[in-house]
Amino acid sequence: MTDEKTAKRSFWRELPVLLGVAIVVAVLVRSFVLQTFFIPSPSMQHTLELWDKVLVNKLVYNFREPRRGEVIVFKAPGVWNPPPGGEDFIKRVIGRPGDNLVCCDDQRRLMINGRSLDEPYVYPGNQVAARDFDITVPAGRLWMMGDHREASGDSLQHYEQSAATDEAGKLLDATVPVDAVVGRAFTIFWPLDRATLLSVPESFSAIPE
Repeated sequence: MTDEKTAKRSFWRELPVLLGVAIVVAVLVRSFVLQTFFIPSPSMQHTLELWDKVLVNKLVYNFREPRRGEVIVFKAPGVWNPPPGGEDFIKRVIGRPGDNLVCCDDQRRLMINGRSLDEPYVYPGNQVAARDFDITVPAGRLWMMGDHREASGDSLQHYEQSAATDEAGKLLDATVPVDAVVGRAFTIFWPLDRATLLSVPESFSAIPE
């Protein structure tokens, strides 16, 4: 009985330490490894629906840069008019640093580095872009677009609305710094009936560097 009582007292003494360690581990994981985000807008439909919850890998881009076709969370540039304190956006990477993006080919598809891109994820009935353009993504920047192109405040919209008077300024207003990326959204985990991995569409594999 004495050993049993001693074990119980030891457990209750150690419990606060165990809880403290668990909290620290949870905070570290959230800060540096994984984080959950919910989808507050229709800009990525139907890949992501309103109020879907996604899991974001915050560690992956410590080892490599974002790749075309990945769905990523990023801090909105100031010119995108986020509220005080910044705002997390979620879009798809369409262009990486140095990519030449052209809209459009004769089938109204985006072209990246001279290769046409099939985009089956674009919201039904949407054009892949609201206007023609021919741009080169600046160094250290990303061209981001929502899958629901006509309901997305993305790089093309901010390119069109930029107040800059030269092309370089317009591209800086429209693109997202690589160092503003929070992480890669790699799975929908809620609601359960929509749970799925957010993989890169096969069509991006044909795009040359």
